[in-house]
Amino acid sequence: MREKDAFQFFTAKELKPQGWLRAQLETQARGLSGHLDKVWLDIRESRWVGGDREGWERVPYWLDGFIPLAWLLDDADLQARATRYVDAILAGQAADGWICPCTPEERRDYDLWGVFLVCKVLVVYQDCTGDERIEEAVYRALKNLYAHLDRRPLFDWAAARWFECLIPLFWLWDRRPEEWMKDLAHLLKIMGFDYNTLFGSWRFQEPADRWNQATHVVNLAMALRSHALYSRLSGEDPEALAKTALDHLTRDHGTAYGHFTGDECLSGDSPIQGSELCSVVEAMYSYEWLYAISGNPFWADRLELLAYNALPATISPDMWTHQYDQMANQIQCSPLPEEAVHFRSNNGEAHLFGLEPHFGCCTANFSQGWPKLALSALLQAEDGIAVGAIAPASVRTVIQGVAVTVTVETEYPFRDSYRVRVQADQPVRFRLYLRAPANAVDCRVDGQAVPPGELHALEREWTGETVVEVAMTFAPVLEPRPRNLFCVRRGPLVYAVKMEEKWVKREYERDGVERRFPYCDYEVLPQSPWNYGFADATLSEEWLERFPVAEQPFSPEHAPLRLQVPLYPIPWQEKNGVCAVTPDSAIPCGEKATVTMIPYGCTNLRMTELPLAEQADI
Repeated sequence: MREKDAFQFFTAKELKPQGWLRAQLETQARGLSGHLDKVWLDIRESRWVGGDREGWERVPYWLDGFIPLAWLLDDADLQARATRYVDAILAGQAADGWICPCTPEERRDYDLWGVFLVCKVLVVYQDCTGDERIEEAVYRALKNLYAHLDRRPLFDWAAARWFECLIPLFWLWDRRPEEWMKDLAHLLKIMGFDYNTLFGSWRFQEPADRWNQATHVVNLAMALRSHALYSRLSGEDPEALAKTALDHLTRDHGTAYGHFTGDECLSGDSPIQGSELCSVVEAMYSYEWLYAISGNPFWADRLELLAYNALPATISPDMWTHQYDQMANQIQCSPLPEEAVHFRSNNGEAHLFGLEPHFGCCTANFSQGWPKLALSALLQAEDGIAVGAIAPASVRTVIQGVAVTVTVETEYPFRDSYRVRVQADQPVRFRLYLRAPANAVDCRVDGQAVPPGELHALEREWTGETVVEVAMTFAPVLEPRPRNLFCVRRGPLVYAVKMEEKWVKREYERDGVERRFPYCDYEVLPQSPWNYGFADATLSEEWLERFPVAEQPFSPEHAPLRLQVPLYPIPWQEKNGVCAVTPDSAIPCGEKATVTMIPYGCTNLRMTELPLAEQADI
């Protein structure tokens, strides 16, 4: 059994967000994620805390992000509210170790995904607090699970997500290893979904208009980390399955913004098909684990692509609302009549911004995105510290008995550099692993060229304060997409046409929950043209304009980067607020104009995939 991964995650006690990243977490705390326990019945009155509402995934989903949010921000109110839920979960654990809120008679049909998830949440809480109750509670819960599987094999969601239990299981092994834990890990894999066969003999090149666990986008986003986690026991290549899976998913169902579609099962490569928000945060979590386990910076590049594009694009800038589905070409967000719903297994409200569009899993689960990204900004190596997702953050730790603080100072991804400040109380030798993003044209560490796409290990004796400068050069490029469409990418950011928009409030009551401001839903309507084709096949860095990085940089009004791109208006049909997959023609229907394109993550409405107009300068 492998003793250690390439990198270990720091806890929220050691790592703290800085700069724009801290502001982003503060916005999340002021928004929906920080208030779900006050209004949403499935959290406020859940069976997990003695109520009569959902007692399965929604409270653990929410806590999985809410707990690290509370401790990353050192917010006493958030911490007290999180502790109330953990106290209730621990108090509800049965004498035999069963931990989920159901009667003994209900256990047989209780989907064990809830067990995996709540044990993982308890581990997160212990990492944040050091609570001595947690280890014994997780031990008893997993020992009970081991016995339970003798009588009732995995089924449904637990079978699809068997590997998630390995996170708390291996955490427990590191503290009190017992042989049955290996047996449980092996049993979970045997009873769980066979992703090696799924991706090894791939048969889902085309989307199907039916719901299926094997093509469910959240399952597949999670599965990217499945064999990386299991490799600790098996010794297999931790990256092999993930690389094969990602090749299939991006080739057949890929998007311009670095993810794959699923509304809510795999939906092809059309720019008007959706990607479920749950799948975005789960893919991010997979990439975080893959980077930590393998040490391959490829996964950190994938993480940034989602974190700085897909994640903010599907949550409103104030984080009071979110979508269930986002689209690359999204010209309007308003209810679709039943006969016009183009999502394969979601309803016509899935792309609205609101409290609980379509289904409530994302309402709870989106909370993990930003906090876990923060915890992936700096990681612990056996011989030093590694930069993960490039974001402003600081970690205080001890290396060889010496107190060390490492701080990443940056406005990346909105700027093209980062500075690492190392402070050591006494002389100490260790390696600082610096990331050179693969999408950079050039990267330099203190002026010395290093290869993009690699980790640059800087080993030295550190003492006092030392500053290391990392500078990247990025260039805007036009990347081909299916159907003779193209998208603009510059470094880690994808760009989309900036659209003027009008937000229309929708207040109503459903399932006993009032949608009243600020917990209401919104339609978002276009107020500017969107039907364009590119006038040039070559983009210029001179078109780029830089603006200050505001407190909420992921918003149309405060986008810190803007490209002034020459575009032609072209005929492009729309119906019910959804544009056609491709335009009627690439022949211009008006004069060439300079149009603002902003980072995809700064948009709510957008056009991302456009054709080359027939008069384009090629």
